[in-house]
Amino acid sequence: MKRLVVVYRSPRVENLYLFVDREEGMVRVPEELLTRFGEPEEALSLVLTPDRSLARADARSVLDAIELNGFYLQLPPAPDDWLKQHG
Repeated sequence: MKRLVVVYRSPRVENLYLFVDREEGMVRVPEELLTRFGEPEEALSLVLTPDRSLARADARSVLDAIELNGFYLQLPPAPDDWLKQHG
């Protein structure tokens, strides 16, 4: 399975990203999530395949979530993870 995906960043929360199918857009993203997310800012578009390497997510999990829910929400790293990366 491969899919053209658009990744949006949240203007309200650092390192919060929303992945959606390019063709479907945000039609299945809950309104409450969009309200909390803020006005989405397009970060990038990519062809996503199950074996593609992503920085903080498993590509297969992202594809499955988009198929099932219409989106994948990538949360910011936990404070402990941030300390390991920057400490």
